[in-house]
Amino acid sequence: MAKIDVGDAAPDFELPGTGGRTYKLADYRGRKLVLAFYPGDFTAVCTKQFCSYRDEGERLDAIDADVLGISPQSVDSHERFVKEKSLNVPLLADEDKAVARAYGVLAGPIVRRALIIVDEDGVIRHRKVTLAGLNYETVGDIEEAVAAIA
Repeated sequence: MAKIDVGDAAPDFELPGTGGRTYKLADYRGRKLVLAFYPGDFTAVCTKQFCSYRDEGERLDAIDADVLGISPQSVDSHERFVKEKSLNVPLLADEDKAVARAYGVLAGPIVRRALIIVDEDGVIRHRKVTLAGLNYETVGDIEEAVAAIA
């Protein structure tokens, strides 16, 4: 795994995602950005995680940050996941796992569940990577982490 940590410059990325868009780190300069890495669409914990973000959408929208989900599935898989579960967070396709590798959240072939917060200047200000991926960062956790950066 790459060794990046809080205080490091966030690795640049450009990935295809839901809604027919290409998402780039540079597009979020001047805003805080929450990157929620996750192992896979339609898996039990990932579904709980992103459905909780949907269910607490008003709170998520009130956070002074944009939120993106990143996993190795295709855009087609992400679009089905978003449609079937009525999700509100854009999902990005990191099919070759290059972005997961760059952010240090790849363990062998598996993308670990992780929450990375990048500040307005492109610097990593929060990094939490789970070992087993059985738990996820809640909207409350995201609120606290973003507020601590302010």
